[in-house]
Formats: sequence, structure tokens, C-alpha cells
Amino acid sequence: MTTTVWDESTASAYWAAVNTFCSLHDVHVIADAPVGCYNLVGVAVMDYTDAVPYLENFTPTSLTEKEIASSGSSESVIDVIEKLGDTGKQLILVSSAESEMIGSDHENMLRMRYPDIRFFASNSLGENEWKGRDRALGWLHSTFEDGAPARVEPGTVSIVGPTYGCFNSPSDLAETRRLVAGCGGTVRHVYPFESSLHDIADLKNSDVIVVMYREFGQTLADMLGRPVLQAPFGLTETERFVTSLGKLIGSEETAAEFLREEKRTTLQPLWDLWRGPQSEWFPTIRFGVVADRTYAEGLSQFLGREMGMQCLFSHDSAETDNAGLRKELETSQPQFLFGRIVDKIYLAETDAKTRFIPAGFPGPIVRRALGTPFMGHSGAVYLIQEIVNALYDTLFTFLPISRRSTGEAVQPKDIRWTKEANALLEEIVKKAPFISQISFGREMKKKAETLAAQQGKETVTPDLLRMVR
Repeated sequence: MTTTVWDESTASAYWAAVNTFCSLHDVHVIADAPVGCYNLVGVAVMDYTDAVPYLENFTPTSLTEKEIASSGSSESVIDVIEKLGDTGKQLILVSSAESEMIGSDHENMLRMRYPDIRFFASNSLGENEWKGRDRALGWLHSTFEDGAPARVEPGTVSIVGPTYGCFNSPSDLAETRRLVAGCGGTVRHVYPFESSLHDIADLKNSDVIVVMYREFGQTLADMLGRPVLQAPFGLTETERFVTSLGKLIGSEETAAEFLREEKRTTLQPLWDLWRGPQSEWFPTIRFGVVADRTYAEGLSQFLGREMGMQCLFSHDSAETDNAGLRKELETSQPQFLFGRIVDKIYLAETDAKTRFIPAGFPGPIVRRALGTPFMGHSGAVYLIQEIVNALYDTLFTFLPISRRSTGEAVQPKDIRWTKEANALLEEIVKKAPFISQISFGREMKKKAETLAAQQGKETVTPDLLRMVR
């Protein structure tokens, strides 16, 4: 039997290769791909966001039915190479799902006619974007590493991972750089986001490698033969990160002083919110996460285990059964859902009272400013701030505001409730966010009694109550 895919969670390894290679300043990508692929990447339709800018270093072969059905794509590739001429950049030819389906393999042709051009088989049909990014970074090292012995410069740190199409990358990268500097380290390279192709030969000379994401980048880090740290989420991980980095680069005292200063400055708003009246809400908050592995694990760790909120579920979006997730949201609605646009759609379809917070792609969200981190100490403060603001906003929606009436409303009088209807109302109210359950229950009761009056009934039954859900 065939399996129906309910909303694709990740892009393919083809997009992974494009987003990785085009991040390098001295690379030009030729995509052996059909008409239209340029538009998808060039205007970032794939992610509905400006996380992927217009790519000037990207040219497709624009395969048509002719090449796919009969002649193959070699002539199209040669034509594009000749038209590009000398770009002054390293040309990398990338296969797509379409070229792979017709068996295009250009390695021999390139070796004979264009020995300086490299071919990367994206395996678009077999891998998702995270496996694709991880393999692409490893391939860059295997292909362009110079083989020279490492000459490690003490105190230097290279950050591996940021590429086009990564959610909130500018802010999380800025926070990671801030933590490195606070420990007394110097950022040598941000690879590939702020690098050139041949910086890969210099990565091994870094004192420490920091991997930004859990879903990709570890393969390259392992190849470099240097100590590796993971960019942190929340309080415990960040303190451990700072302490470990201080030891690795020989600046333990600087790192310890930085942590003490962080508690006096960066983290002060967190303590203020924790000790304030709104802190009583925190244990009652139910939240869920559907995001890339880094965010899924990081948010559940920080908000759940450190802040004491109730994590109903935390799903790695690359492995999520979206049909099952939709059913889960119908039966167990969190107060906050960190997720993608598809999750927001599921909430709307089930008329959930959940507050949606963007935490992954695809999604129509812009995250180019540096003040919205999720990682590190700054991310901890930002997240709690957003949650508290959302709680206040939730309260506002239940204020008894006087509204102008557009007509004569039927006023319910002496409407009774059956025992079954009261039990059903109690079950419905339990699914609403805790902070708004009283107001939500009152609103549901009013709607049910008004509907009963409109229908000339004197009793609210379960069937009638279900009509106003």
C-alpha cells in the first residue's frame, strides 16, 4: 500500500546543497534542474521567508521535457558552463531529483572537458535537507581540504552550521558569537555562512569547533580533529558551554567572570519575571513543540525541565507524523505551540485556543533582526518575555468588553442544564489554557444558553453544547 504524506516537513537534499554551497562567497552553483527551480530558490518560495535571499551565484540548466524524456542533460550543462564563462568563482554542478531520475552523472564529462568544475550528487530522492546539509559540508572538506598539517591558533573558535534556510539563524548566531567572545575566545570562521570555499582548509587550525545545530554539521566537525562543542539552549546548557569553552581555550577565569556578569546583567530580566506575580502562571502553562531537532530538544529542556512548564509533546519535525499530530492537537491542546505554518493551520482547523509561536520552517516569518534569539542566555530571556506578553494578551481577550449590538439578541431566561451537558462543559473547559479556563467556561455557557433560547428550548443538552464548540 502507498503511504499518503500529510504536509511535507522538510525540503530535499537538493535544496540542502543549494542552501549550503550558495552561502559561500566564492562559489557559483549550476543546478542540473528543470525550469522553475531558479524561481523557487531565488525568491525563497520554498520557505515563504527571506531566510533565503535572492541568489546571484546560482544558475539552473532549466531542463525541459525534451532532456528528461530523450536527450539527457549533458548538452544543457555544457551550454550553461560555456555561457557563464570565467566567473572567478569555483563552479559546482549539483544534481536534482529530475536529473537523478534520468540517470544524469556528469563526473566523467567534467573530468574530460572541465576538470576544475566539481560535481555533487545531491541524492535528492533519498535524503531530506538535514542529511543533505550534513553530507554537503562533509563533501566540501573531502574535496577542498588542502591536507596540510594543522597549525592551531590558541583561543580561536570556528562556528559550523549556519546556512541559508535555517530558522532564526542570524539571532542565534549573534548570541553564539557573544558567548564565545565573553569566554575570551575569538571567532575565526562562521562556516559556510560568512566564509569562502577555501576557508575550509583553515578550520582545522581553530582551537575549538562549535556546531550550531544538532541536525547537521557534526560530520564536518568530526573530520577536523578539534574539540567540539554544541551551541547551547537554556540556562544549564549555556553555563556548561561557557565553562567548557573556557577550559578548552585556557581562559577559565575569564569564562567564570563572564558567567558572574551574565547573572547580574543579561539574566536579570529573567529573575525579575520569575519572582514577579506572573511566575505563578508558569507551572500551569502547557506547551508543545514541533520543530527541527535543535529547537525541539532545546525548548523542551529549557521551558519544561528548567522553567517547570508542562511539555505535552516535543516532536522533531523531520520525523513527525503530521496526521497523528493533528489528531493529538484535537485531544490535547497546549496553551502555547512552537511550530511551523502547518501546525498553525491544524490549530485553526480544530478551532484551538492555543497561542502559536513560530519556531521552524516552512512558515511566513521574517527572522533577520539580531534581537530574537532562542539559544543561549539571551534566548532564555527572549522566550520568557514572549510567553509573559502572550499571557497578558490572553487575559485581554477575555475582558468583559461592551460591544455595540447589531440587532436584538434573544436573552436566555431560566435555561436549565442536563447533568450530561454540565459534564461535557467541564471536559471542554479542561482543554482550554489554564489561565483562561474560568472566562472560557463562562463564555461557552453563555453561548449555549443563548442558542437554546433562540431555538425555543428550556434545557441545554450535550448535542446543543456541541453546536457552539
